[in-house]
Order: sequence, then structure tokens, then C-alpha cells
Amino acid sequence: MRTFFIDFMKHRKAALMLSLLCIAASLGLIFVKGLNLGIDFTGGNVVQVEFTQPTAIEDIRQVLASVGQGGSVIQSYSDRGVIIRISANEEEARRQTVESLRSKFPGMQVIRLEKVGPVVGEELRQEAFIALILALAGILAYITVRFQFRFAVVSVAALLHDAVITLGMFSLTGMEISSSFIAAILTIVGYSLNDTIVVLDRVRENWKNLRSAGIVELLNSSINQTLSRTINTSVTTLLPVIALYLWGGEVLRSFSFALLVGILVGTYSSIFIASGLLAEWWNKVPQKG
Repeated sequence: MRTFFIDFMKHRKAALMLSLLCIAASLGLIFVKGLNLGIDFTGGNVVQVEFTQPTAIEDIRQVLASVGQGGSVIQSYSDRGVIIRISANEEEARRQTVESLRSKFPGMQVIRLEKVGPVVGEELRQEAFIALILALAGILAYITVRFQFRFAVVSVAALLHDAVITLGMFSLTGMEISSSFIAAILTIVGYSLNDTIVVLDRVRENWKNLRSAGIVELLNSSINQTLSRTINTSVTTLLPVIALYLWGGEVLRSFSFALLVGILVGTYSSIFIASGLLAEWWNKVPQKG
């Protein structure tokens, strides 16, 4: 028995306008301010050092943070030796890093200093872009066959909406983008698509009521029928992501932040964007038959 009913579609135009503004702002930030690409994308310096006694990674990172290299990749290969990848290409940044470590850990020995190229090179970025286009085309084709073409289009639009706004948040905050960000974006796409499909699947089940209820009422009913599932999934997913963001350390900070933004935006888009676009499209161009 239904205990409450929220008229989501009443606010669809305001929600779509808000999303358009957020997308425009995100694209503006990306093109004007740019993204803070990490060493995986830009290359940098590798510093291999050995300390006189076992040293905690967190202590090393605190020293690096004091010279603006808190996001460096630190890999230990023994209880006293670490390899540090700093994102800056300048020799001065490398010198400051070594000097700050020596002042904190007297007796430290520098084993290796060298420049390295980006892990995610131009060719890999092009291949990733092609893979993304093919994946979106596959999603479009599958949902068209499984549901209908309009469902497929609004689903892909919701995915692009989530990805662009997440990128915009990274540009706004200046948070570093590493290779783990790619994994986070793919996770967001999967999460958002699953959430959208749950709503659209209920829309398909209720499609027989289209003539009597109309597209707006049908979408409202479908969203409300799946709302408890959406809330439960979002909350239970957000709790570990928040914990990961707060206590996961610097290395996982960008990954968990991307998931945090993506889950929030993905939940919003599955309710307002996909359904709102479908309602507006149907009202303007009703499907015959």
C-alpha cells in the first residue's frame, strides 16, 4: 500500500534547466580552468630513496605535502626504501622534494633520480575515448532492443550528464586526476545506468497504462514505485564511499571523491534527467501506435 507520493515530474523543467546550467558551468570550468592532471597523465620525476630506519608512508607524505607534492605516488620496496613519483617535471620541484626529505630524515640516501613519461599517454587516451564511444553505442543498441529507442537516448544522455558534472567538480576543486579516476568514472557509469534501467524497466511494465494515465503520471508512478529501492541502494553505497573519502588516505582521495559525486548526481539523474527528458520528448513528439 502506497504511503506517500512525490510529484517528481512537476519539477522536471526546473531540474532540466538546473542540469543544463551545471553542464554549461562544468564545460566552462574544464575549458577555462582545466583539469589538474596527475603524474599518470603528465609524467614527472621518480625519486628512489633509502632511510636509515623503517619509516611510515604517512610521515613521508606529510613531508611531501609541505612542498606541494602531497598527491605523489609512494611505493615501498623494503622497510627502509621507497620510490616516490612526483607530478612536477621541473628540476626545482625535485630538488625541493629531496631537500625536505633530507631535513626530516637525516642520513637518507638518494638511490635514483630520473624523469618519467606519462603512464596514460596520448595513444592510450585515444583508445580509451574510442572504447567509450563503442560502449555508449552498445548501450544505445541494447536498450533500444530491450526497451525502445527513446529509453536508450535518455539513458545515454543521463550518463553523459553524470560524467560531465563529475569532471566539472574536479575542475572546480582542483583535485588531482590520476589513472584511478578512469576506474571511478567507469564505476559511476555502471552505477548510474543500473539506477536508470531500474526506473525505465518499471516504466515499461506500466506502459499499458499510458493511454489512461498519460506519460507524466506514468513516469511519476514508476519513479515512486522504485523510490525505496533507489534510496536504499544510494544510502548503502554512499556510506562506504564516505568512509573511504574520509579515512582512505591521500592516494584514494580522488577515486572516492569521484564516486561520491557520481553516486549523488547519478541518483538525481535517474529520477529527474532520464525521466524528465522522456516526458518532454513524448509531450512534444508523441509516438504513434
